[in-house]
Amino acid sequence: MSDKEEDGTLGQTSSSEQVPDGDGLTKQKDVPDEDQTGDPKSLPVTTESDVPAEDVKETEKDVIWGIPDEKLGGDDSIGISEDQQNEQNDSVTDQTKETEKEEEGLINQADVSQGDTTGEPITELRTDPDPVIIGSDAQADDSEETEKGVTWGIPDEKVGGDDSIGMFLDDSETTGEQVQITDNTTVTDATEAEGQETAPPEEVEDEVEAAQITSVEETEVEQEESKQEIKEGEEGDTKEVTDVAADVSETVEDTGATDAVVSEDQTAPPSEVVEGEALDAPQQSSVEETKVEQEESEKLIKEGEEQEGTEKPADEGADAEGKEQEEGKEQEQVEGKEQEQVEGREQVEGKEEEQVEGKEQEQEEGKEQVEGKEQEQVEDKEQEQVEGKEQEEDKEQEQVEGKEQEPEEGKEQEPEQGTVSPKEQEGTTDDIQRTVSGPQTDQQDVPGSLFKETTGTSDAENIPEPPRIPSDERTGTSLGGGSSSFSALNIVWSFGLNRSVPVLNLTDGVRKVIMYACAHVGVLYDFHNNRQHILQGHANPITCICVSEDKRWLVTGDKGPDAMVIFWDTYTGIPIQTLFDSSPDGGVVAITLSPDARYLATLSAQKEQTLSIWDWTIDGETPICTAVLNPSYGVQHYVTFNTEDIHYLISNSESQCIFYHWEDRSMEYYTPPLTDEDFNKPVGRYSQSIFIERKARALTATSIGNLVVWDNHKPLAKGGVTQNIEIADKKALKIVRLQDRGINVLTRTDNYIVAGDVEGQVKFYDQRLKLIYCYQELHLGPVTAISFAFNPEFQPIVRENTNFPPDATIAAKEFIVRDFVVGSSIAVFGNVTVDNSKVEIIHREHDASVHALAAHPSRPHIVIGSYSGLLKTWDYEKKEVVVSRILERGNLIRCCTFDPKGVILAVGFTNGTIRILDSITFLDELEEPYHYARDAITQIIFSHNNLYMAAADSEYTTTVFKRHSATEPFKCLGRYRAHYKPIKDILFGVHLDSDAPRLVSLGEDRVMVEYDLEASDEDGLKIASSDRIEQSAVPMCMAWYPPVTKENFIVLANDQYKFKLINATTKMCRKTLLGPTYGSPIERLSMIPTPDGKCCRYMAYATEDKIGMHILPLTGNPHNSMALIAHPNGVANMACSYDGNYIFTAGGSDATVHMWEINANALEAQSKLGGEDLIPFYGLLDGGRSGELFAELEDYFYYAQIRTQGINTMSARQVSVRIQLSEVPFVMRAMGFYPSEQEIEDMLNEVKFSEYVETGQYVDTIDLSDFIKLYVNHRPAFGLAPDRIAWAFETLGIPNDEGIAAIERGELLDILQSKGEHMTEYELAEYLTTLLGYNPEGGSSELQEFEADKAAESIDEGLPFSITADKFSNDILGFSMYGQFSSSDQSVQKSEN
Repeated sequence: MSDKEEDGTLGQTSSSEQVPDGDGLTKQKDVPDEDQTGDPKSLPVTTESDVPAEDVKETEKDVIWGIPDEKLGGDDSIGISEDQQNEQNDSVTDQTKETEKEEEGLINQADVSQGDTTGEPITELRTDPDPVIIGSDAQADDSEETEKGVTWGIPDEKVGGDDSIGMFLDDSETTGEQVQITDNTTVTDATEAEGQETAPPEEVEDEVEAAQITSVEETEVEQEESKQEIKEGEEGDTKEVTDVAADVSETVEDTGATDAVVSEDQTAPPSEVVEGEALDAPQQSSVEETKVEQEESEKLIKEGEEQEGTEKPADEGADAEGKEQEEGKEQEQVEGKEQEQVEGREQVEGKEEEQVEGKEQEQEEGKEQVEGKEQEQVEDKEQEQVEGKEQEEDKEQEQVEGKEQEPEEGKEQEPEQGTVSPKEQEGTTDDIQRTVSGPQTDQQDVPGSLFKETTGTSDAENIPEPPRIPSDERTGTSLGGGSSSFSALNIVWSFGLNRSVPVLNLTDGVRKVIMYACAHVGVLYDFHNNRQHILQGHANPITCICVSEDKRWLVTGDKGPDAMVIFWDTYTGIPIQTLFDSSPDGGVVAITLSPDARYLATLSAQKEQTLSIWDWTIDGETPICTAVLNPSYGVQHYVTFNTEDIHYLISNSESQCIFYHWEDRSMEYYTPPLTDEDFNKPVGRYSQSIFIERKARALTATSIGNLVVWDNHKPLAKGGVTQNIEIADKKALKIVRLQDRGINVLTRTDNYIVAGDVEGQVKFYDQRLKLIYCYQELHLGPVTAISFAFNPEFQPIVRENTNFPPDATIAAKEFIVRDFVVGSSIAVFGNVTVDNSKVEIIHREHDASVHALAAHPSRPHIVIGSYSGLLKTWDYEKKEVVVSRILERGNLIRCCTFDPKGVILAVGFTNGTIRILDSITFLDELEEPYHYARDAITQIIFSHNNLYMAAADSEYTTTVFKRHSATEPFKCLGRYRAHYKPIKDILFGVHLDSDAPRLVSLGEDRVMVEYDLEASDEDGLKIASSDRIEQSAVPMCMAWYPPVTKENFIVLANDQYKFKLINATTKMCRKTLLGPTYGSPIERLSMIPTPDGKCCRYMAYATEDKIGMHILPLTGNPHNSMALIAHPNGVANMACSYDGNYIFTAGGSDATVHMWEINANALEAQSKLGGEDLIPFYGLLDGGRSGELFAELEDYFYYAQIRTQGINTMSARQVSVRIQLSEVPFVMRAMGFYPSEQEIEDMLNEVKFSEYVETGQYVDTIDLSDFIKLYVNHRPAFGLAPDRIAWAFETLGIPNDEGIAAIERGELLDILQSKGEHMTEYELAEYLTTLLGYNPEGGSSELQEFEADKAAESIDEGLPFSITADKFSNDILGFSMYGQFSSSDQSVQKSEN
């Protein structure tokens, strides 16, 4: 293909209205051209008169709309009356012969160029090696392709012939201007194009001046100086302009590219369009020249077409067939002339008003350009005439031979970036616009769409900034505020990455950005400026991502509960569409966008996978079509569109490739079999697949270095030639042994097939699988992703000051491709710059679980360690790595901690060893590590004076180390196994009466152990106390409660969503408070330090998968806390920065760490909005303040006063707002809360000692407000759980004949009298007889007499011999809901057994 063919740009053959864009580019609305005989071309017709008002807005998209040139002229034409037309016909007749001689040299002025250097989003065009040439003799049926409304580029060698008009296309390397082609533009040679416009006959000029239709170049100076010279060539030029317009019209329609977006209301006067425009090169067409041709076309089309209709000279080199066609066209032009003039007058009037406004300015600019253009025209005219003659002869021959082939060739041409194939364009022009210019939110009327790329000045402020990282750096991170978010916690940085999700390269010439997944968030990382923008929205880890070819539209998907697919605008970082329940059974595992970004394909994550096609810009609720796949095909983990025909896709699992074909609402797929026996060679596991360009074949890479070639499963066509038509029914053609090592990645770029393998090599092959170049020294690890930068103006051309490597061919030509990013399985990302073959490491992160996390006590440093042995210190303010070290193989880092001064770092490993490292250099302080534990070290802490170090391990033991000064090494003081279940937390504290450290451990066995450090020596570690602090709940973590009260407390959280304040000295539970209820209990606690060192006001906590904050002091108010999803797979660790501005969370298996900025003001505002005093607690009661439960509580509260004063007393009653503490258990049970004796004791102690520290007095009464708080804080967080009764019977009982767990009557009575909080025989008899209905309700508690003599007989009579959970809850307790639950639960258990 010649350089001119490659430079073909957007051309539109039209007699049309010029429309300026925001950068001075003149664009047009297409007008179907007529050939010289008046035969109108079948272009899409859209005018103000026949297009609905709402459709006019469609011009804001990247599609040029046509205007029929029948609209030019007619009775209402300005400046051309009927008499003048007759005079023009006579004048034109005399000049016909001169026209024939000059027209040969007027064709090659159409300098077809491609691209744009102004930064406009001009779509890169494509021309086939054998471009389709459509002349003025094209048949009417050839116009079918033009109805697609898409502009294609054509090579300028093909523009010429006696049936062509000259066209001017701006050179992309110099001006970046858009194509301007007019129906009647008079084109001469290059000199004429640059400096001299073609003047009409004198009569027409007078009329034009009277009508004030003057273009940029039609100045008064030009009319006087070049009048005679222009006159000589105008008649021949008119004929050439008309023919080229006809040729370009059909070629443009067949090619299918699009021009820039131009809207109706953006039309500006010519003076506004060309102000300040000028060209330096003589061979370039400009906006001014195009407008000259545009205006002259409007005047000359009448006289030229009238002359050609009456007398059309035959070209001397035309054959007999050409003459016959010309005669037929002459007749057609005569018949349609009058209608054209009437319709064309409307356009002329519109142009008149625009030109009047800018006439004076245009004349001044035109004077400056006339002199240079005249000289350039004279020098180049002769050469162009010779070249034009040759092209005319070639063009006439091609027109005759290619008429019937042109429509089909146009359909088979491949769509380039930003275009679609003709199959996609079936339907309306609106469909084409939406496909080309990007996704839209409304198919019919989208003037305000996110996807609009209008370049007009009126909408310039609405267009997003060029692609950059969208967020600005945050300012102010103190607890006092400064964050711009409405959330109390906001992710500002993510350390690490998900190596199983491929990295995407979003670099496009303006930005250097990559996108990768990090747990449940996406990260837009500007590796040039070291900035991140976090994409939050998923509740599960992101499993797949993809991006459009122009790098703007990003799609992310996840799998798990509440899975979704989110579409993002990478220019702004804003989500623009969400697909909820895209796969209700679990999300998606693979997604891909079509080349035009209109359609999305998703592969679901459930066992029976579903492939779905979504027109996501129209409907985000239901897919267009779906296909359910058989589980025997394996888990399809990769899918991609055919870039040449988006109605075909390919997906693959490790063992099966599937080919799909979809149309409208239907889809079919084929699963070609392939085994090792088919070709008598091993195939391997499939990795990725692609379609081959311009061939009906596909390739699939395998794990052993093979490529499977798939071809159409069809017999040979006539003549023994295989049909090169894409179909979904394929078969394995052959297996190509490409290399010895497995291929992980297979993709395409710039006509190359690219493969990345397990050795870390990236190889480029041509379409015949010949090796062109190999990057084998990247040192990035096994390749898992390759993503190329986007550059619409990229051309493989060697420029100055470049150093491209030679390729592997004999010629050793420079190897030029786009820069690309490589991702590897060891969590290393690298950017490869082809020029100079530079490799830049973007990220080198952890490729294994991250559990170790520690914040420096006085610097903005955070240490992260993982099971990969990588230990890194980050400066989290500068976002830079301070120091890193990769430890020896087998050293899996489990935890790490700074000493109080931040001098040393203690690191614990899974093998039980502890290393002491220098915190700055990571060098070992000791020659040999400590190795006393036999299992993983789970936690390491230092005492406040830096003299003690303690470690807990997975064997439930605590090891204490001691040293006598800060300069000495630690020595082991002793080990003690004080717990029989895993240790949940260990803490160093300070004794109240001294500065001596104290050590406390908390176990899952519900025991808190304090160690006697003073009494311990080298002989062993001593225990000071061991206290059981929970009865039924399991403690999860603990922390020292800040001194917001006068008592010294340890706060712990349990698995029943409760906080408990434990007196640090007596180990008595002093207060129970309702904790956050966000899906799972709290597992980690940390007090957020304050910059001034004062009392902490906030507490950070972590649940199973969330991170949250809580306001201190703890009150049980649910509005005082918040939480967000931190790591869906689990939070492994948590740390707070020394200044209290940030919280860090480690995700364990997701190998990431999130940095959360604290915005305390948001949390305070949330608390205030929740209400004060009792308002938050009223909301926790069923029905609230006005509900039945609260009314019952009031009744019970006053009835308790009656009980206290005596039910049968006859003295006057005293009503009070307080009740005795002894009545609290009865009121609690009346409210439906049945506390144990231990819980009753805790409640009474909480009230009794509430004022003891301040006043030294006990409290023996409680008012209603305090009782409501007590009730809300102590009752179960989620009410009574029926499954607990079922679990108890399953644990204690034995399955009966029906398979249901049951307990014998005698055994149940024995358990109730001997286990747990056992009852006395008298209490058991009273309670059972009361429950069975033998005693009045209330029993002795209501001062009723109980007869114990009859209790035994009553129990034997009413209590069944075998008791199940159903009978116990339903018949004895009277709770039918429990019985139903337990019965169904046990039935399920029986079926499972």
